[in-house]
Amino acid sequence: MNYIRRCAENMIEKQEKMFKVILVTGARQVGKTTMLKNIKPNMKYVTLDDIIMNELAVEDSTLFLKSNNPPIIIDEVQYAPNLFRQIKILADEAEETIFYLTGSQQFSLMKDVSESLAGRVGILNLLGLSIREIKGSNFEQPFLPTEEYLKEREKHLKPINYEEIWDIIHKGTMPVMYSKESDYDMFYSTYVSTYIERDVRKLAQVGDRLTFLKFMTALASRIGQMLNLDSIAKEVGISIPTAQRWLSILEASNIIYILEPYYNNIMKRAIKTPKVYFLDTGLASYLTKWKTKEVLESGSMAGSFFENFVVVEIIKSYYNAGELRPPIYYYRDKEKREIDLIIESDGKLYPIEIKKTATPSKDMISNFKILQNVAGKEVGEGAIICMYDKLIQLDEKNRSIPYSYL
Repeated sequence: MNYIRRCAENMIEKQEKMFKVILVTGARQVGKTTMLKNIKPNMKYVTLDDIIMNELAVEDSTLFLKSNNPPIIIDEVQYAPNLFRQIKILADEAEETIFYLTGSQQFSLMKDVSESLAGRVGILNLLGLSIREIKGSNFEQPFLPTEEYLKEREKHLKPINYEEIWDIIHKGTMPVMYSKESDYDMFYSTYVSTYIERDVRKLAQVGDRLTFLKFMTALASRIGQMLNLDSIAKEVGISIPTAQRWLSILEASNIIYILEPYYNNIMKRAIKTPKVYFLDTGLASYLTKWKTKEVLESGSMAGSFFENFVVVEIIKSYYNAGELRPPIYYYRDKEKREIDLIIESDGKLYPIEIKKTATPSKDMISNFKILQNVAGKEVGEGAIICMYDKLIQLDEKNRSIPYSYL
């Protein structure tokens, strides 16, 4: 499989000028190790998925690092948290970046990193391929629906037709799915089984793997919806505390993203329940049994999958620029008025509607005016991101933006 250049590579180059340790987090199979090996082709590599290496790292971290002298790439470093103290000592003595680490479980990893390597580590969260990467675009700015952004984005624009975008949404953005030998059902069935066996069992005692799979499927069927754990727990047959713990596992291992609502003390009627999205739409389509892109595109969940895709592409644009928590929210109030996405940047709120439509209209942005009541915040330019293939002005501040501009 040919290597697809990742936008995060430039951020790693910037971090190397500041930090002696670089940590790349992300779900399994998103390309963390492949990216680092491509950047550092001659650097020694070890993985703690290897039982022998894992045992040595856990039992004698000093000996492990003497046997594996830096500079080095250490894969799945969360399996040996005691390494971080030795890494800190060696990093403090180094004059350049000497440790490149990867981890697929943020739950305990970030706690260990913050305690041992604070101020010494540059962190990147890597997701699957973005449409920029799939199309070979080198544009790297985080998405904003502004005239300035759109002018720059247009210089690097690569066309993506309607059929192609549904192919991407259906099969997802794991790099392996872009090789000629990829098999959708085989990959995702193995991925789910391996994920539950390796990661879930290490993070929590899940006795019934089929029940956990049912929980994942229940979440996948609710992408883009407000999170109702009570309903999901009843459907799956588990307690609410168990549902909460399992949700944390999925979030910690970069399978799902919890989108928080935007509210403040003035917006008293705002609902405070978050929404849930899958960070790979291919996994969500596999779990919910949409077998082909044609069936998915014409099915009852098509709008939800398109919304999920757009939200995650925007998240990727911020992650790849080095932001660990993208400044994105959604809004819904007790009158059921909703704004699909709000990006907060430099004191401004940028409202976005996401519609699976090729006929955008001004009435779709009527709820944007709600944000005028937010004290201390200016309402910036807004947009409908949709299937219409031309960039058009809806009014003085708002536009219809094709998905290709993400």
